[in-house]
Order: sequence, then structure tokens, then C-alpha cells
Amino acid sequence: AVVSTQSTGDLLPNTKRTVTGGADKNIVLFGKEEEKIVCTLKGHTKKVTSVVAHPNEKAIVSASPDAQIRIWDIDSESCRHVMRVHDGPVTGLSLHPTGDYVLSSSTDQHWAFSDIHTGKLLCKVADQSVSHGLTCCQFHPDGLIFGTGTSDSLVKIWDFKEQKSAANFPSHSGPISALAFSENGYYLATSADDEVVKLWDLRKLKNFKTITLEDKYTVKSLTFDNSGHYLAVAGPDVRVYQISKQCDLIQTWKAHTQDATSVKFGPNVDYLASVSNDRTLKFYSSSSSA
Repeated sequence: AVVSTQSTGDLLPNTKRTVTGGADKNIVLFGKEEEKIVCTLKGHTKKVTSVVAHPNEKAIVSASPDAQIRIWDIDSESCRHVMRVHDGPVTGLSLHPTGDYVLSSSTDQHWAFSDIHTGKLLCKVADQSVSHGLTCCQFHPDGLIFGTGTSDSLVKIWDFKEQKSAANFPSHSGPISALAFSENGYYLATSADDEVVKLWDLRKLKNFKTITLEDKYTVKSLTFDNSGHYLAVAGPDVRVYQISKQCDLIQTWKAHTQDATSVKFGPNVDYLASVSNDRTLKFYSSSSSA
């Protein structure tokens, strides 16, 4: 299925709906079963670079280089809160596992933690070790730690309660482009502008596998399935690796005409969804593109 749409996306849990955002500043909710746009949310003044669907509520969180984080209500198709907690473009969003709070990263070298129900900033911390901005952020499933990526190649693990760095993974070159934790909490996948994906065992704080990609392959998005057995990668194509000692490539789709910018697994890994700079949203079954 294809719909004229945007360049970042997420899946609404327990539904067959996909939320996307992109260069036209809009957020679009697309129904897979209806095969049509359900609603369009407007408010950002620059392109939408991050969208996150709430796991339990009919809500969406979005971010943009306009330095705004917006909380949207799906039923009323309206914006609940506009949060201006950063002094520069917002580069990443991640919901806390409770669903009550959102983590954000920015080119202003800070990460911030905000209440999505009140729209209030709870804390904002500068990463003193970086000379440039933060490029992405992601909560660990336990909610006690989270990861950030920087434009100078560093992946950091933070202790949320202490608001301090707990570990550094400095082996990439180029800005960090994506982070993903496995749902079981054991693994972290990271990518940068260096044509590799690195897999880390968080129990040992060690890199146990480096997947070398093709020349000029730029990773835009990483995501694990719920079991932690599969890792999807979005870039010049959409591909899935089986997580093991070998990390075998088991499926590749070349359905987009430009780079895929976001990829997500559907429930029970029965399908994948990807969005692209070519302004299309595509769905893939486990055996072929749909």
C-alpha cells in the first residue's frame, strides 16, 4: 500500500494505523485497513522530524526544528500542549515506559524530560562532554536508563534518576543517526554515518557484533521487534537481520525511490511499515512487499 505522505513515522499500538510527519509540517494518521488518511494535524512551523504514538492513549507526540514539542489528541484532532523546552531544533523523542513523560534531545546540547499531561518541563540537562548537539535519544524499556547520540560520534547511556552519564560507547565515526533498545533490555543497536550497525550487550557493556553495510549506505532508522530476535534497518533499502552470533540478513525490500527514513514492526511481526523521502508509506508482509 502506498500513500502520499511524509518522512518519519510510528505505529499506533493495538490498531492498524500509522502516524507520519514530514517536510510539509503536517502529521498524518493513515488507516491500513481503510487504506486512506484518517486525519491531518497542523501546527508545526517547520518540517516534522519525530513522531511517537502513545502506547495506551489516543495521543501523538511530535517534534520539529521549530524547537517545539507538541502533544496531540487523536479523537479531537487538536493540539493539547505546545512545549518549548529547547533553544534549538528538537532531534529526538522517546516516551517513558509509563507513558506519562517524554524525553527529548536537541542541537542545543541538552536532553529534557517533560510531563505530557501538563506540558511542563521537569528537568533539562546539558551534555558537557559534547562540542556539538545531540542527534537522537531513546529510553531503555525499564525506564531507568536511556541513550543519547551526538553529532561527534558518541553514544551515551544515562542514569535517569541520577541525571548522569553511566557509560560511553565511542566506537562510531560521524554523527549518530539512530539508537534502538531491544524490548527484553539486553541489546542496544546503534548507527552513524559510517556504514555500520553496532550491536551492544548492555549486560557486559560490550560490542558483540558489527554489521558492515554497503558503501555509502546511510542508516536512518533502527528498530527491534518485540521479541528482540529481529532488527529492522531503514536507509537506501529496508532490511531485517536475525539477531544471533552471525546476525544474518534475512529480508531486503527496495520499494522506495529515495532513502527510507523510518521503519517499524507491526504487531506480532506480521508486517513492517516504512516511510521515505519519496513521500510514500509502504507496508511489507513477512514474505513480500505489500
